[in-house]
Amino acid sequence: MLRETQIKEVPQMKVHGRTTKCREPLTLFWTAGGFECNVTGSEFWVELEVTYDVYEPWFSYTVNGDWVGRQMLQKGRYWVPLFRGMSPESVKNVRFYKDLQAMSDDGSSYIHIHAFRHDGAFLPVADKALKIEFIGDSITSGEGLIGAKQEVDWIPMFFSAVKSYAYQTARILDAEYRVYSQSGWGVHNTWDNNPGGALPKYYQQICGVMPGPENERLGGNQQHEFADWQPDFVIVNLGTNDAASFDQPEWVDEKTGASHKMRRNPDGSCHMDDVRVFQQAVKDFLGLIRACNPRARIVWCYGMIGIDFQMYICEAVAAYAQESGDGKVSYLQLPDMTDESVGSREHPGYLCHKQAAEVLSGYLKKFIE
Repeated sequence: MLRETQIKEVPQMKVHGRTTKCREPLTLFWTAGGFECNVTGSEFWVELEVTYDVYEPWFSYTVNGDWVGRQMLQKGRYWVPLFRGMSPESVKNVRFYKDLQAMSDDGSSYIHIHAFRHDGAFLPVADKALKIEFIGDSITSGEGLIGAKQEVDWIPMFFSAVKSYAYQTARILDAEYRVYSQSGWGVHNTWDNNPGGALPKYYQQICGVMPGPENERLGGNQQHEFADWQPDFVIVNLGTNDAASFDQPEWVDEKTGASHKMRRNPDGSCHMDDVRVFQQAVKDFLGLIRACNPRARIVWCYGMIGIDFQMYICEAVAAYAQESGDGKVSYLQLPDMTDESVGSREHPGYLCHKQAAEVLSGYLKKFIE
């Protein structure tokens, strides 16, 4: 017979991703946020509460490490089955992943986890020896990993947490990981020159990129407790949107009339005053990451959608290391997507993410004792 257990009553459950300490319910904010549990029994359900105005959340889940399900979620509070008819004695590792990133254009897009319905018992989930935080843009959010190559619609269906280079790198290294990413955003501004879309501005909050009173109520604007989860590696994959902004029109704030534009010179080269502003933003962000994660090795990655800004990023990373004396920061070029490895929305597909994960994990292994 199935019975219901509130998640606050399951201390063996492991929570993944930045979130608050609230477990009544557990709110998922970020890509790959979710829960993991080891459970016996033949059947297992999860009670979800889903809200959104525009962008419906999706989720994926794995059973014993294998990706067995993915689903679009609709508004409401309801039960979703994760497995049924399995051998009751065996222990099943179940992991639930939020596929959709935190949606800064929809302040109501959340998944809340309330309870489990099951006929087994919960066992502890072992801690991983390694922890990795991934910071990035649409690439790290898994945009384009689902869908045919001709797809161009910007919709939640084409985001995936489970096929990304972050997921694959963590699998290769047997690491616990978290994702802090936002499609279209950069170090200094967004792809279309909006200076409000700079990830460093919100790094110290749980999920400050989500707008509105609901995020305030849920605690997304609270300060993130870095001491509770200290990564061994922080992987930054930013710069693609900053580079793209040099080819976009100026951004104008509809409320104030203020404008912003990363400029090119008449010969097509980037205006060096603006490049230096970008480089200072890189250096400042590295300093912030170090202050929040004092023992982590920081690796700045770039190159999955071209390497236009590689020289500028390398210069900024090197300058930060020299000026700060920080010997645990470096740069790594990742494989560029090709006609063969492109996914939907002209973003890297699974093959490109797989190649990136192989390069990145191979590099990180050099620093793992």
